[in-house]
Amino acid sequence: MVRLLSVLLVIPLLASCTSIIEGTAKPGVTFEKVGPAGVVPAGLEEFYGQQLAWENCEPYATTGSSRDAYGKRRDVECTRLRVPLDYSKPTGDTITIGVLRYKATGQKIGSLLTNPGGPGASGMASAAGMIPAYRKTDLAAKFDLIGFDPRGIGASEPAVSCLTGPERDAERLDLDIDTSPAGIAQTEQENRTYAEKCAAGTKFGAAMLANLGTRDVVKDMDVLRSALGDAKLSYVGYSYGTRIGTEYAETFPQNVRALILDGAVDPTQDQLASLVAQAAGFQKAFDEFVKWCREKKECPLGGDANLSFRQLTTPLIQQPVDVGGRKLSYNDAITAAIQAMYSEQLWPVLLNGLQELTSGKGTTLLRLADAYFDRDEQGKYSTITDAFNAVHCVDDARLTDKNALLETQKKYKEAAPFLDDGNPAGAALDSCAFWPAPVTAPTGPPKAEGIPPLLVISTTGDPATPYEAGVNLAKALNSRLLTYEGVQHTVFLQGDQCVDGAGVRYLIDQTLPADGTRCA
Repeated sequence: MVRLLSVLLVIPLLASCTSIIEGTAKPGVTFEKVGPAGVVPAGLEEFYGQQLAWENCEPYATTGSSRDAYGKRRDVECTRLRVPLDYSKPTGDTITIGVLRYKATGQKIGSLLTNPGGPGASGMASAAGMIPAYRKTDLAAKFDLIGFDPRGIGASEPAVSCLTGPERDAERLDLDIDTSPAGIAQTEQENRTYAEKCAAGTKFGAAMLANLGTRDVVKDMDVLRSALGDAKLSYVGYSYGTRIGTEYAETFPQNVRALILDGAVDPTQDQLASLVAQAAGFQKAFDEFVKWCREKKECPLGGDANLSFRQLTTPLIQQPVDVGGRKLSYNDAITAAIQAMYSEQLWPVLLNGLQELTSGKGTTLLRLADAYFDRDEQGKYSTITDAFNAVHCVDDARLTDKNALLETQKKYKEAAPFLDDGNPAGAALDSCAFWPAPVTAPTGPPKAEGIPPLLVISTTGDPATPYEAGVNLAKALNSRLLTYEGVQHTVFLQGDQCVDGAGVRYLIDQTLPADGTRCA
């Protein structure tokens, strides 16, 4: 990969203007122009200083999960931010970014942007879900809480579209675990077809897919910062959201105020090493789940817990379980277990699902898998899965070395034996190998010179982004590491007073916790 560099002429602005005009063309809409603010790249002035039209959020919620999260709330407002499809062609086609705001209750410092990760998760839904915890902190008085759906995702338009709901249901039943030469060839053909469907089903086609990665998301975020009237960015990024924060700091170091990066993506690992590390993280979390499970009545994981789990789930390969007109596949059962490893709060749900499976029932496990894929009761899926794949394909190097893939599969099975399906390791090329757009992300460790120290939070038992990833990111960015001792994926604003207190102080007055601080 070669990093694509663009030289931006910048115009420093000493102050921003503020004007709020009540809209008359559409009842219930407030037109607000508070930008541009801070540094504006040449040629993008109209975007950085654009007027925003704030309105009720109900039209933005198009799935069951988004309607539940913010569609009926009256304490939030939403708007659409206009940005270039291709920043190298700012006078060309434009797209919009869905934005949600929960307004500060006091004398505010500015806006606090947040991203929940994925890639592909809705920042609007996530921000709305954070509000109850957010209101309990001093942040609520000091910052407008801002959630945005990255380009191609959720309420942003156009959205990535690869598979229909019925096609996604069918895909979940198609296991793709046959590692014979014929099985590998079939899987690769399916992956090629998937890539073609993404280009055909998404407005602007390959051009949209080529400008969907983190490189472009951080530019959108800088436009949003300015349009909201903030000279510098305050941001909380979770999981993949830490990659957005890191790349923002690299791209716009002069615009950084305070960034919290929680559940870090490791900047020092290549993609294959990261997969193996994540497998080990899930196995560690599963082992902790087993300890908890065995303290309960009727825990179905006796003896060798890895073997017990496999004996429960692998029969689904040949015989999925009927669930009210649908079927629980082996893939869905594994997805349900992985979903539950993200938080101890889901362990009782997984236990119930495994208990059901012992008697041939799959309702709970199917619901867990549906939650992971964001499928509502009407069978409609959000953009999360298609967007995850689309972003991954332009953010990460293409994996085409079959020997390396095969070795990684072997290491993955060794690192997470509870996930071993019993088949030999295979080396099928994924959809990214056939993607109709190039990789656009930078390579190598992050280089963000001149930024203020950031706060990186890492959890010792994080299954998805292992603890050492946070250690490495903090070192790479010359920033402060806050350690949380627990078993979950991300922790800030989730009820731990030690972590929340440190993060709130940092965001408000930029005071970092003492070096070596640990919370439990």
